[in-house]
Order: sequence, then structure tokens, then C-alpha cells
Amino acid sequence: MNIYVGNLSLQTNEDDLRQTFEAFGQVISVKIVRTRATGESTGFGFVGMPDSAQSQAAINELNGKDLNGQPMKVEEGRAKATYASAPSSRDKRGGPGGRGRNGGSGRNGFNRGGRGGRR
Repeated sequence: MNIYVGNLSLQTNEDDLRQTFEAFGQVISVKIVRTRATGESTGFGFVGMPDSAQSQAAINELNGKDLNGQPMKVEEGRAKATYASAPSSRDKRGGPGGRGRNGGSGRNGFNRGGRGGRR
């Protein structure tokens, strides 16, 4: 099961998370999400545990518990497909863009105002 862990202290690292969750069972992956520009923690991450019962026990026991001075928010992670299907703010397709300075009107624009346009 993929477990979301939020409200992490900036000092918390992957080893801290691994040790915290290993008290509940086998941990197969740990990832703290970091900014591309600075590599600094964004304050959340994910822990992978193969056993559902152990994962649920970790969620129940660790949600709200303090780690490095911050109460963690721990819950079941969403499926990756959920993230992929959400529209990205970086997606440049669609919208009114690409029509020039006047939004497509005027000379050589899309709105020909009856002058030579196809009917």
C-alpha cells in the first residue's frame, strides 16, 4: 500500500521515515518529494508497505504523531493514475492561446468578418 505522509519537518529525511514506519512492518520504499530548483523538502512524501494490515496499523497509529517537531498527517495514498489524470497547470494545450496579439481577429486572423471567409 502507498501511504501519504504530510506536514513533515524540513529536517526529516528518508531514513527518519523508514525507521518510523518499520516499527509496523516491512517498508519497501520511501520518497520525500523535493523541489527541483533547490532540492529542499516540500514537506510531504510517500512510504510503500506491502502488507495492507501493517499499512493500516501504521496509518492509524502515526497520524498526528510528532516526528522531528511536527505532527505528521498520515493517510492512504491515492493511486498514481489519479495524479496522472488530473490536468496539469503546466499543460499548455487548449485555451485561447496561439491566435496572435489580438486573439485571432483582424488581418490574417480567424475572424474574417465576411471578407473572403468560407461559408
